[in-house]
Amino acid sequence: MYVTQGLHRHVQQRPHDIATVCAGRTRTHAESVDRIARLAAALQELGIRDGERAAILSLNSDRYSEFLGATLWAGGVLVPVNIRWSVPEIADSLAEVDARVLVVDDVFAACVDGIRAAHAGLRHVVHAGDGPTPDGTLAFEELIGTHDPVEDARRGGADLAGVFYTGGTTGRSKGVMLSHDNLLTSSMGGLSSVHFPPGLVGLHSAPMFHLAAFSNWVGATVVGGTQVMIPVFDPVAVLTAVQEHGVTDVLLVPTMVQLVVDHPRVDEFDLTSVRLVLYGASPMSDALLGRAMKAFPNARFMQAYGMTELAPAATVLTPEDHEDPRHRRSVGRAAPHTEVRVVGPDDAELPRREVGEVVVRGGNVMLGYWDRPQETAEALRGGWMHTGDAGWMDDDGYLYLTDRLKDMIISGGENVYSVEVENVLAQHPAVATCAVIGVPDETWGERVHAVVVPAAGATVTLEELRDFCADRLAGYKTPRSMDVVDALPLSPVGKVLKRTLREPYWAGQDRGVH
Repeated sequence: MYVTQGLHRHVQQRPHDIATVCAGRTRTHAESVDRIARLAAALQELGIRDGERAAILSLNSDRYSEFLGATLWAGGVLVPVNIRWSVPEIADSLAEVDARVLVVDDVFAACVDGIRAAHAGLRHVVHAGDGPTPDGTLAFEELIGTHDPVEDARRGGADLAGVFYTGGTTGRSKGVMLSHDNLLTSSMGGLSSVHFPPGLVGLHSAPMFHLAAFSNWVGATVVGGTQVMIPVFDPVAVLTAVQEHGVTDVLLVPTMVQLVVDHPRVDEFDLTSVRLVLYGASPMSDALLGRAMKAFPNARFMQAYGMTELAPAATVLTPEDHEDPRHRRSVGRAAPHTEVRVVGPDDAELPRREVGEVVVRGGNVMLGYWDRPQETAEALRGGWMHTGDAGWMDDDGYLYLTDRLKDMIISGGENVYSVEVENVLAQHPAVATCAVIGVPDETWGERVHAVVVPAAGATVTLEELRDFCADRLAGYKTPRSMDVVDALPLSPVGKVLKRTLREPYWAGQDRGVH
């Protein structure tokens, strides 16, 4: 199978149905696929074929969707770029995978010079915005208008479809290699977990570089329906889009759900069209779930747990599971396409209710990390993806997360690895040593919190550290709060006891992570 397979079916079966809606532009399946085939011809002319990589740095849009389809149609490999990264982080990732083509929109056109300076291998930049085409870039619409459509390359199966960057415990992001089979296996496993009636209208409000949102795009290529895009998440924009376009399905992390349902204007909008709210990154509290059910009176709720390496879903908490309060604190049970276990240090499965590491096996498990064979072998040892998450499983197979084996923080749905932040903070002259942890936050679920030991005779403020981080880290990775201490708690072998640092903040919480 191949990801673009559904596009052919939609043109054959429902060519005049609406495929995409964005910024006042509405395109049918026939129009959308024609544009994809023409853009694919242009990308092939720029060298994107036979597994060559093409990247995109853009807010959500119909053009983003067309780029995804066109790159795969051309036979290339997708590299969606995290829009919250700094220019050095972006250039580093593009250089690592040797991406020769980059698509940018109006918002990120100003980053091009910096990226080019740091990544000499970048050959072509395509401008996919509504403003004037910057010097030295190619116009997205002109490429479509001046090329005839080409046949779909139909690369598929175990062929590499995309490289999706995620945070790394080493402080440097890793490129996760996902095949067509990986992406379609995960998508179809999710689709088989809940009934999707005809007339689906999905909303892209989460950033499309995120694999969760990308997976929804893959699902849309399978089942058809209409995809509505708004550039970035904004509560009023979500509410407006739902009402104006009759959105039936939304993907939101719990932080987004809270911002939408608690917005003071929520009652001004008709949200009765929503049939399914899919959420992930963390469970929702019963209180928030209750408010969400009131705001979306006709919606069912489904939670998915996973990670980029799993393309991305491992477990699903179905709408039926949500009806039983006992299960709502879990992340569900193994999805139809996966096996899930909780294992000890020897990788042997543990008895039920005993805490260990969550491991996953299935056709959704990544091919590996780009150019990192040792880390790939470690993560996939024994044929199971070792998630680094700790949890336990009940007698009915429901999985409950308790903590992270990796020091990862999920803030507003974004993954932040503490080691990366610590490595930057340690460069500040006033910092002797530091530790970074996640602490509860009413808005973000977790926030990045720094515990700092100042250098002798030095003083340091949170504002100073945030300013210091600004040029070195994406904004969501910078600390939002800070403690100054005389010393960090250490184990007998000198390891920082982060659990001890977390305890005062997580006392009384159900779980050790959000």
